[in-house]
Amino acid sequence: MTIHLYNTLRREKQIFEPIDTANVRMYVCGPTVYDYAHIGNARPVVAFDVLYRLLRHVYGADHVTYVRNITDIDDKIMAAAAATGESIESTTNRTAGWYHDDMAALGALTPSREPRATEFVPQMVALIEQLIAKGHAYAAEGHVLFNVPSMADYGGLSGRSLDDMIAGARVEVAPYKKHPADFVLWKPSEANQPGWPSPWGRGRPGWHIECSAMSGELLGEVFDIHAGGIDLIFPHHENEIAQSRCAHGTEVMAKFWLHNGFVQVNGQKMSKSLGNFFTVHQLLGEGYRGEAIRLALLSAHYRQPIDITRDGILEAKTQLDRFYSALAKVADIEVEPQAPELILAALADDLNTPLAVSEMHELVTELNKATTPARKATAKAAVLGAAQLLGILWQDPVAWLQQDDGGEGRSADAIEDLIAARIAARKSKNFAEADRIRDMLAAEGILLEDSPTGTSWKRS
Repeated sequence: MTIHLYNTLRREKQIFEPIDTANVRMYVCGPTVYDYAHIGNARPVVAFDVLYRLLRHVYGADHVTYVRNITDIDDKIMAAAAATGESIESTTNRTAGWYHDDMAALGALTPSREPRATEFVPQMVALIEQLIAKGHAYAAEGHVLFNVPSMADYGGLSGRSLDDMIAGARVEVAPYKKHPADFVLWKPSEANQPGWPSPWGRGRPGWHIECSAMSGELLGEVFDIHAGGIDLIFPHHENEIAQSRCAHGTEVMAKFWLHNGFVQVNGQKMSKSLGNFFTVHQLLGEGYRGEAIRLALLSAHYRQPIDITRDGILEAKTQLDRFYSALAKVADIEVEPQAPELILAALADDLNTPLAVSEMHELVTELNKATTPARKATAKAAVLGAAQLLGILWQDPVAWLQQDDGGEGRSADAIEDLIAARIAARKSKNFAEADRIRDMLAAEGILLEDSPTGTSWKRS
């Protein structure tokens, strides 16, 4: 099968040919674990989980290596730990656990490797030493910075000039920098901050260097696919490329660069200040099923912006009800899943999940129309084969249809999350969203009481 993927580096759709068909290698930038993952964090996980499933189908599960990192040292993490009085390790273990639970609820496969940044600091130090030795980095006042002008074709991924990148970025002004665009590879740590020994003093790595070090260690100096959100193109991925190529002397870091589009909420960019910010944990707590959230995320092409709303998730749930209803009628027929050619063709065309979902409906229609045991078996195998590639329909169909989304009522944690979201909405003057949350809870028999000291709740 021929797979076509849009390569951000070349700005065109290209035929994907792995460097080694016996070991297809993919790296996806993972989370910085300091809080619950929001719906925007979930999109690359779901989108590139479909790619992982496709690659495993084409090349064999044992011949695909998928690495997704965890950033467990960062200023946001240090701030979160300070706010709770926890250690950084305790904070990152707890929040990484939340992340794993939420992504599992979305049906995401576990990566082959999930390295933590703190486990690869020696490799980062070694990579920085290589850059200094080759004239691509310099030490200054306890810092080490990448010397951007030393790389003639810096900016090849984003396609912007150096002046444009400086103008569009939040450039840190520091007297020790030789050029405004130079970025930090290593920085000193205060006594109360986490740090590691290095030739430049006790300190910690910059954000960009960790992915270069971990991908190089686990996948090699040049690998097949690097993926992440569109917001990472510059500066993160641009700087990863600069570090890796200049250290190793390679023409590319990864052959293909894939980027998913932004997530919007009710037509607006997701933002805490707008009060339209929600997490996967929050949605699950409100009773929305993880599989429906996943299908909603797959309803638009991964490279396009997507508008995620609660109504959209409910619509995805309705589609899943139809799929599961068809499977429940043939629950007694045992089959092996068979991936249909139409589904494979859709996904092989730059992960066209909207087309694949549309084809899924046609397959379910065929299953519903089947009258003989043989036709039912063939149709069921096709539905299950398509579902495996999309990462849906992994539950027992009868149990799915019998599940009560309301249950015994919303959990206390879920109610508190909604109250926090309502408070944020009111602070940002998004009173329509605040009223929607209040009315939704009231409809469920949960009454809110506002007072000068905060908001309390009780069940009616």
